[in-house]
Amino acid sequence: MKRERSRAVELPTPEDMLQRAMATRSAAARARYARQGLATDARLDRVTQAMLLRQLYLAHFEQRHFRRAVEIAEQALALDTLPDVCHQDAARALVPLGDIDGASDHLRLAARCAPARRRSFHLWTLGSVLFLAERLDEAEGALVRAVRWSTTDRPLVAGHLAVVRIERGEPVPNLDDLIDRLDAAPCGQGYGRFVLGLMCAHAGRVRDAERHLRSFIDRTRAGRAAVAIALAAELATAEQRLASLKIN
Repeated sequence: MKRERSRAVELPTPEDMLQRAMATRSAAARARYARQGLATDARLDRVTQAMLLRQLYLAHFEQRHFRRAVEIAEQALALDTLPDVCHQDAARALVPLGDIDGASDHLRLAARCAPARRRSFHLWTLGSVLFLAERLDEAEGALVRAVRWSTTDRPLVAGHLAVVRIERGEPVPNLDDLIDRLDAAPCGQGYGRFVLGLMCAHAGRVRDAERHLRSFIDRTRAGRAAVAIALAAELATAEQRLASLKIN
């Protein structure tokens, strides 16, 4: 009896399974740990449940099971813990399914229910999705709103808005200034290199455009699988723009 009681005490908790899911780099292991945490007989609070569901979502996303990933994000959304994050997750899985309207709806809802500090991010993501779908009028509207809410990410959002306006045929007289601001800002790293590459190409700064686009491509491919999958459209666009540059 004492030995059985000891084994029961040693069983991993949902929190243990969450930590294991977050620590692993294997999508299959992440899904296994998340399911074990969700299947527990122990008391499961909504926050832990939502976090376990997000790990299960990430596992499906990394395995390119996008429809199932959407379903998991919507289950997490029903728990009403971090609704804007769940809307963002659902949108991210809908994009590779080609459902731009569905993704846009989720991102608008994310911006509506998000804390003020995250509103710019959701609106900027909406603008990015619409830009890559070549829905430039809608992209401009979303990015104008994102700029209004932006703080430390303003150079990135303003730069992205400039790209959209140029591709709509609108003049952007301060393009070089926007490039320099983004290049000097922390948000000019990572995704910022993609936007910098596009801006520099439009500004005729071909060498700079090549450098930034190559940096974005190399860094994204070397990073986490989920990030590369989420940025597949950006990677394709960066490669196309890079190939079109006329470098002497």
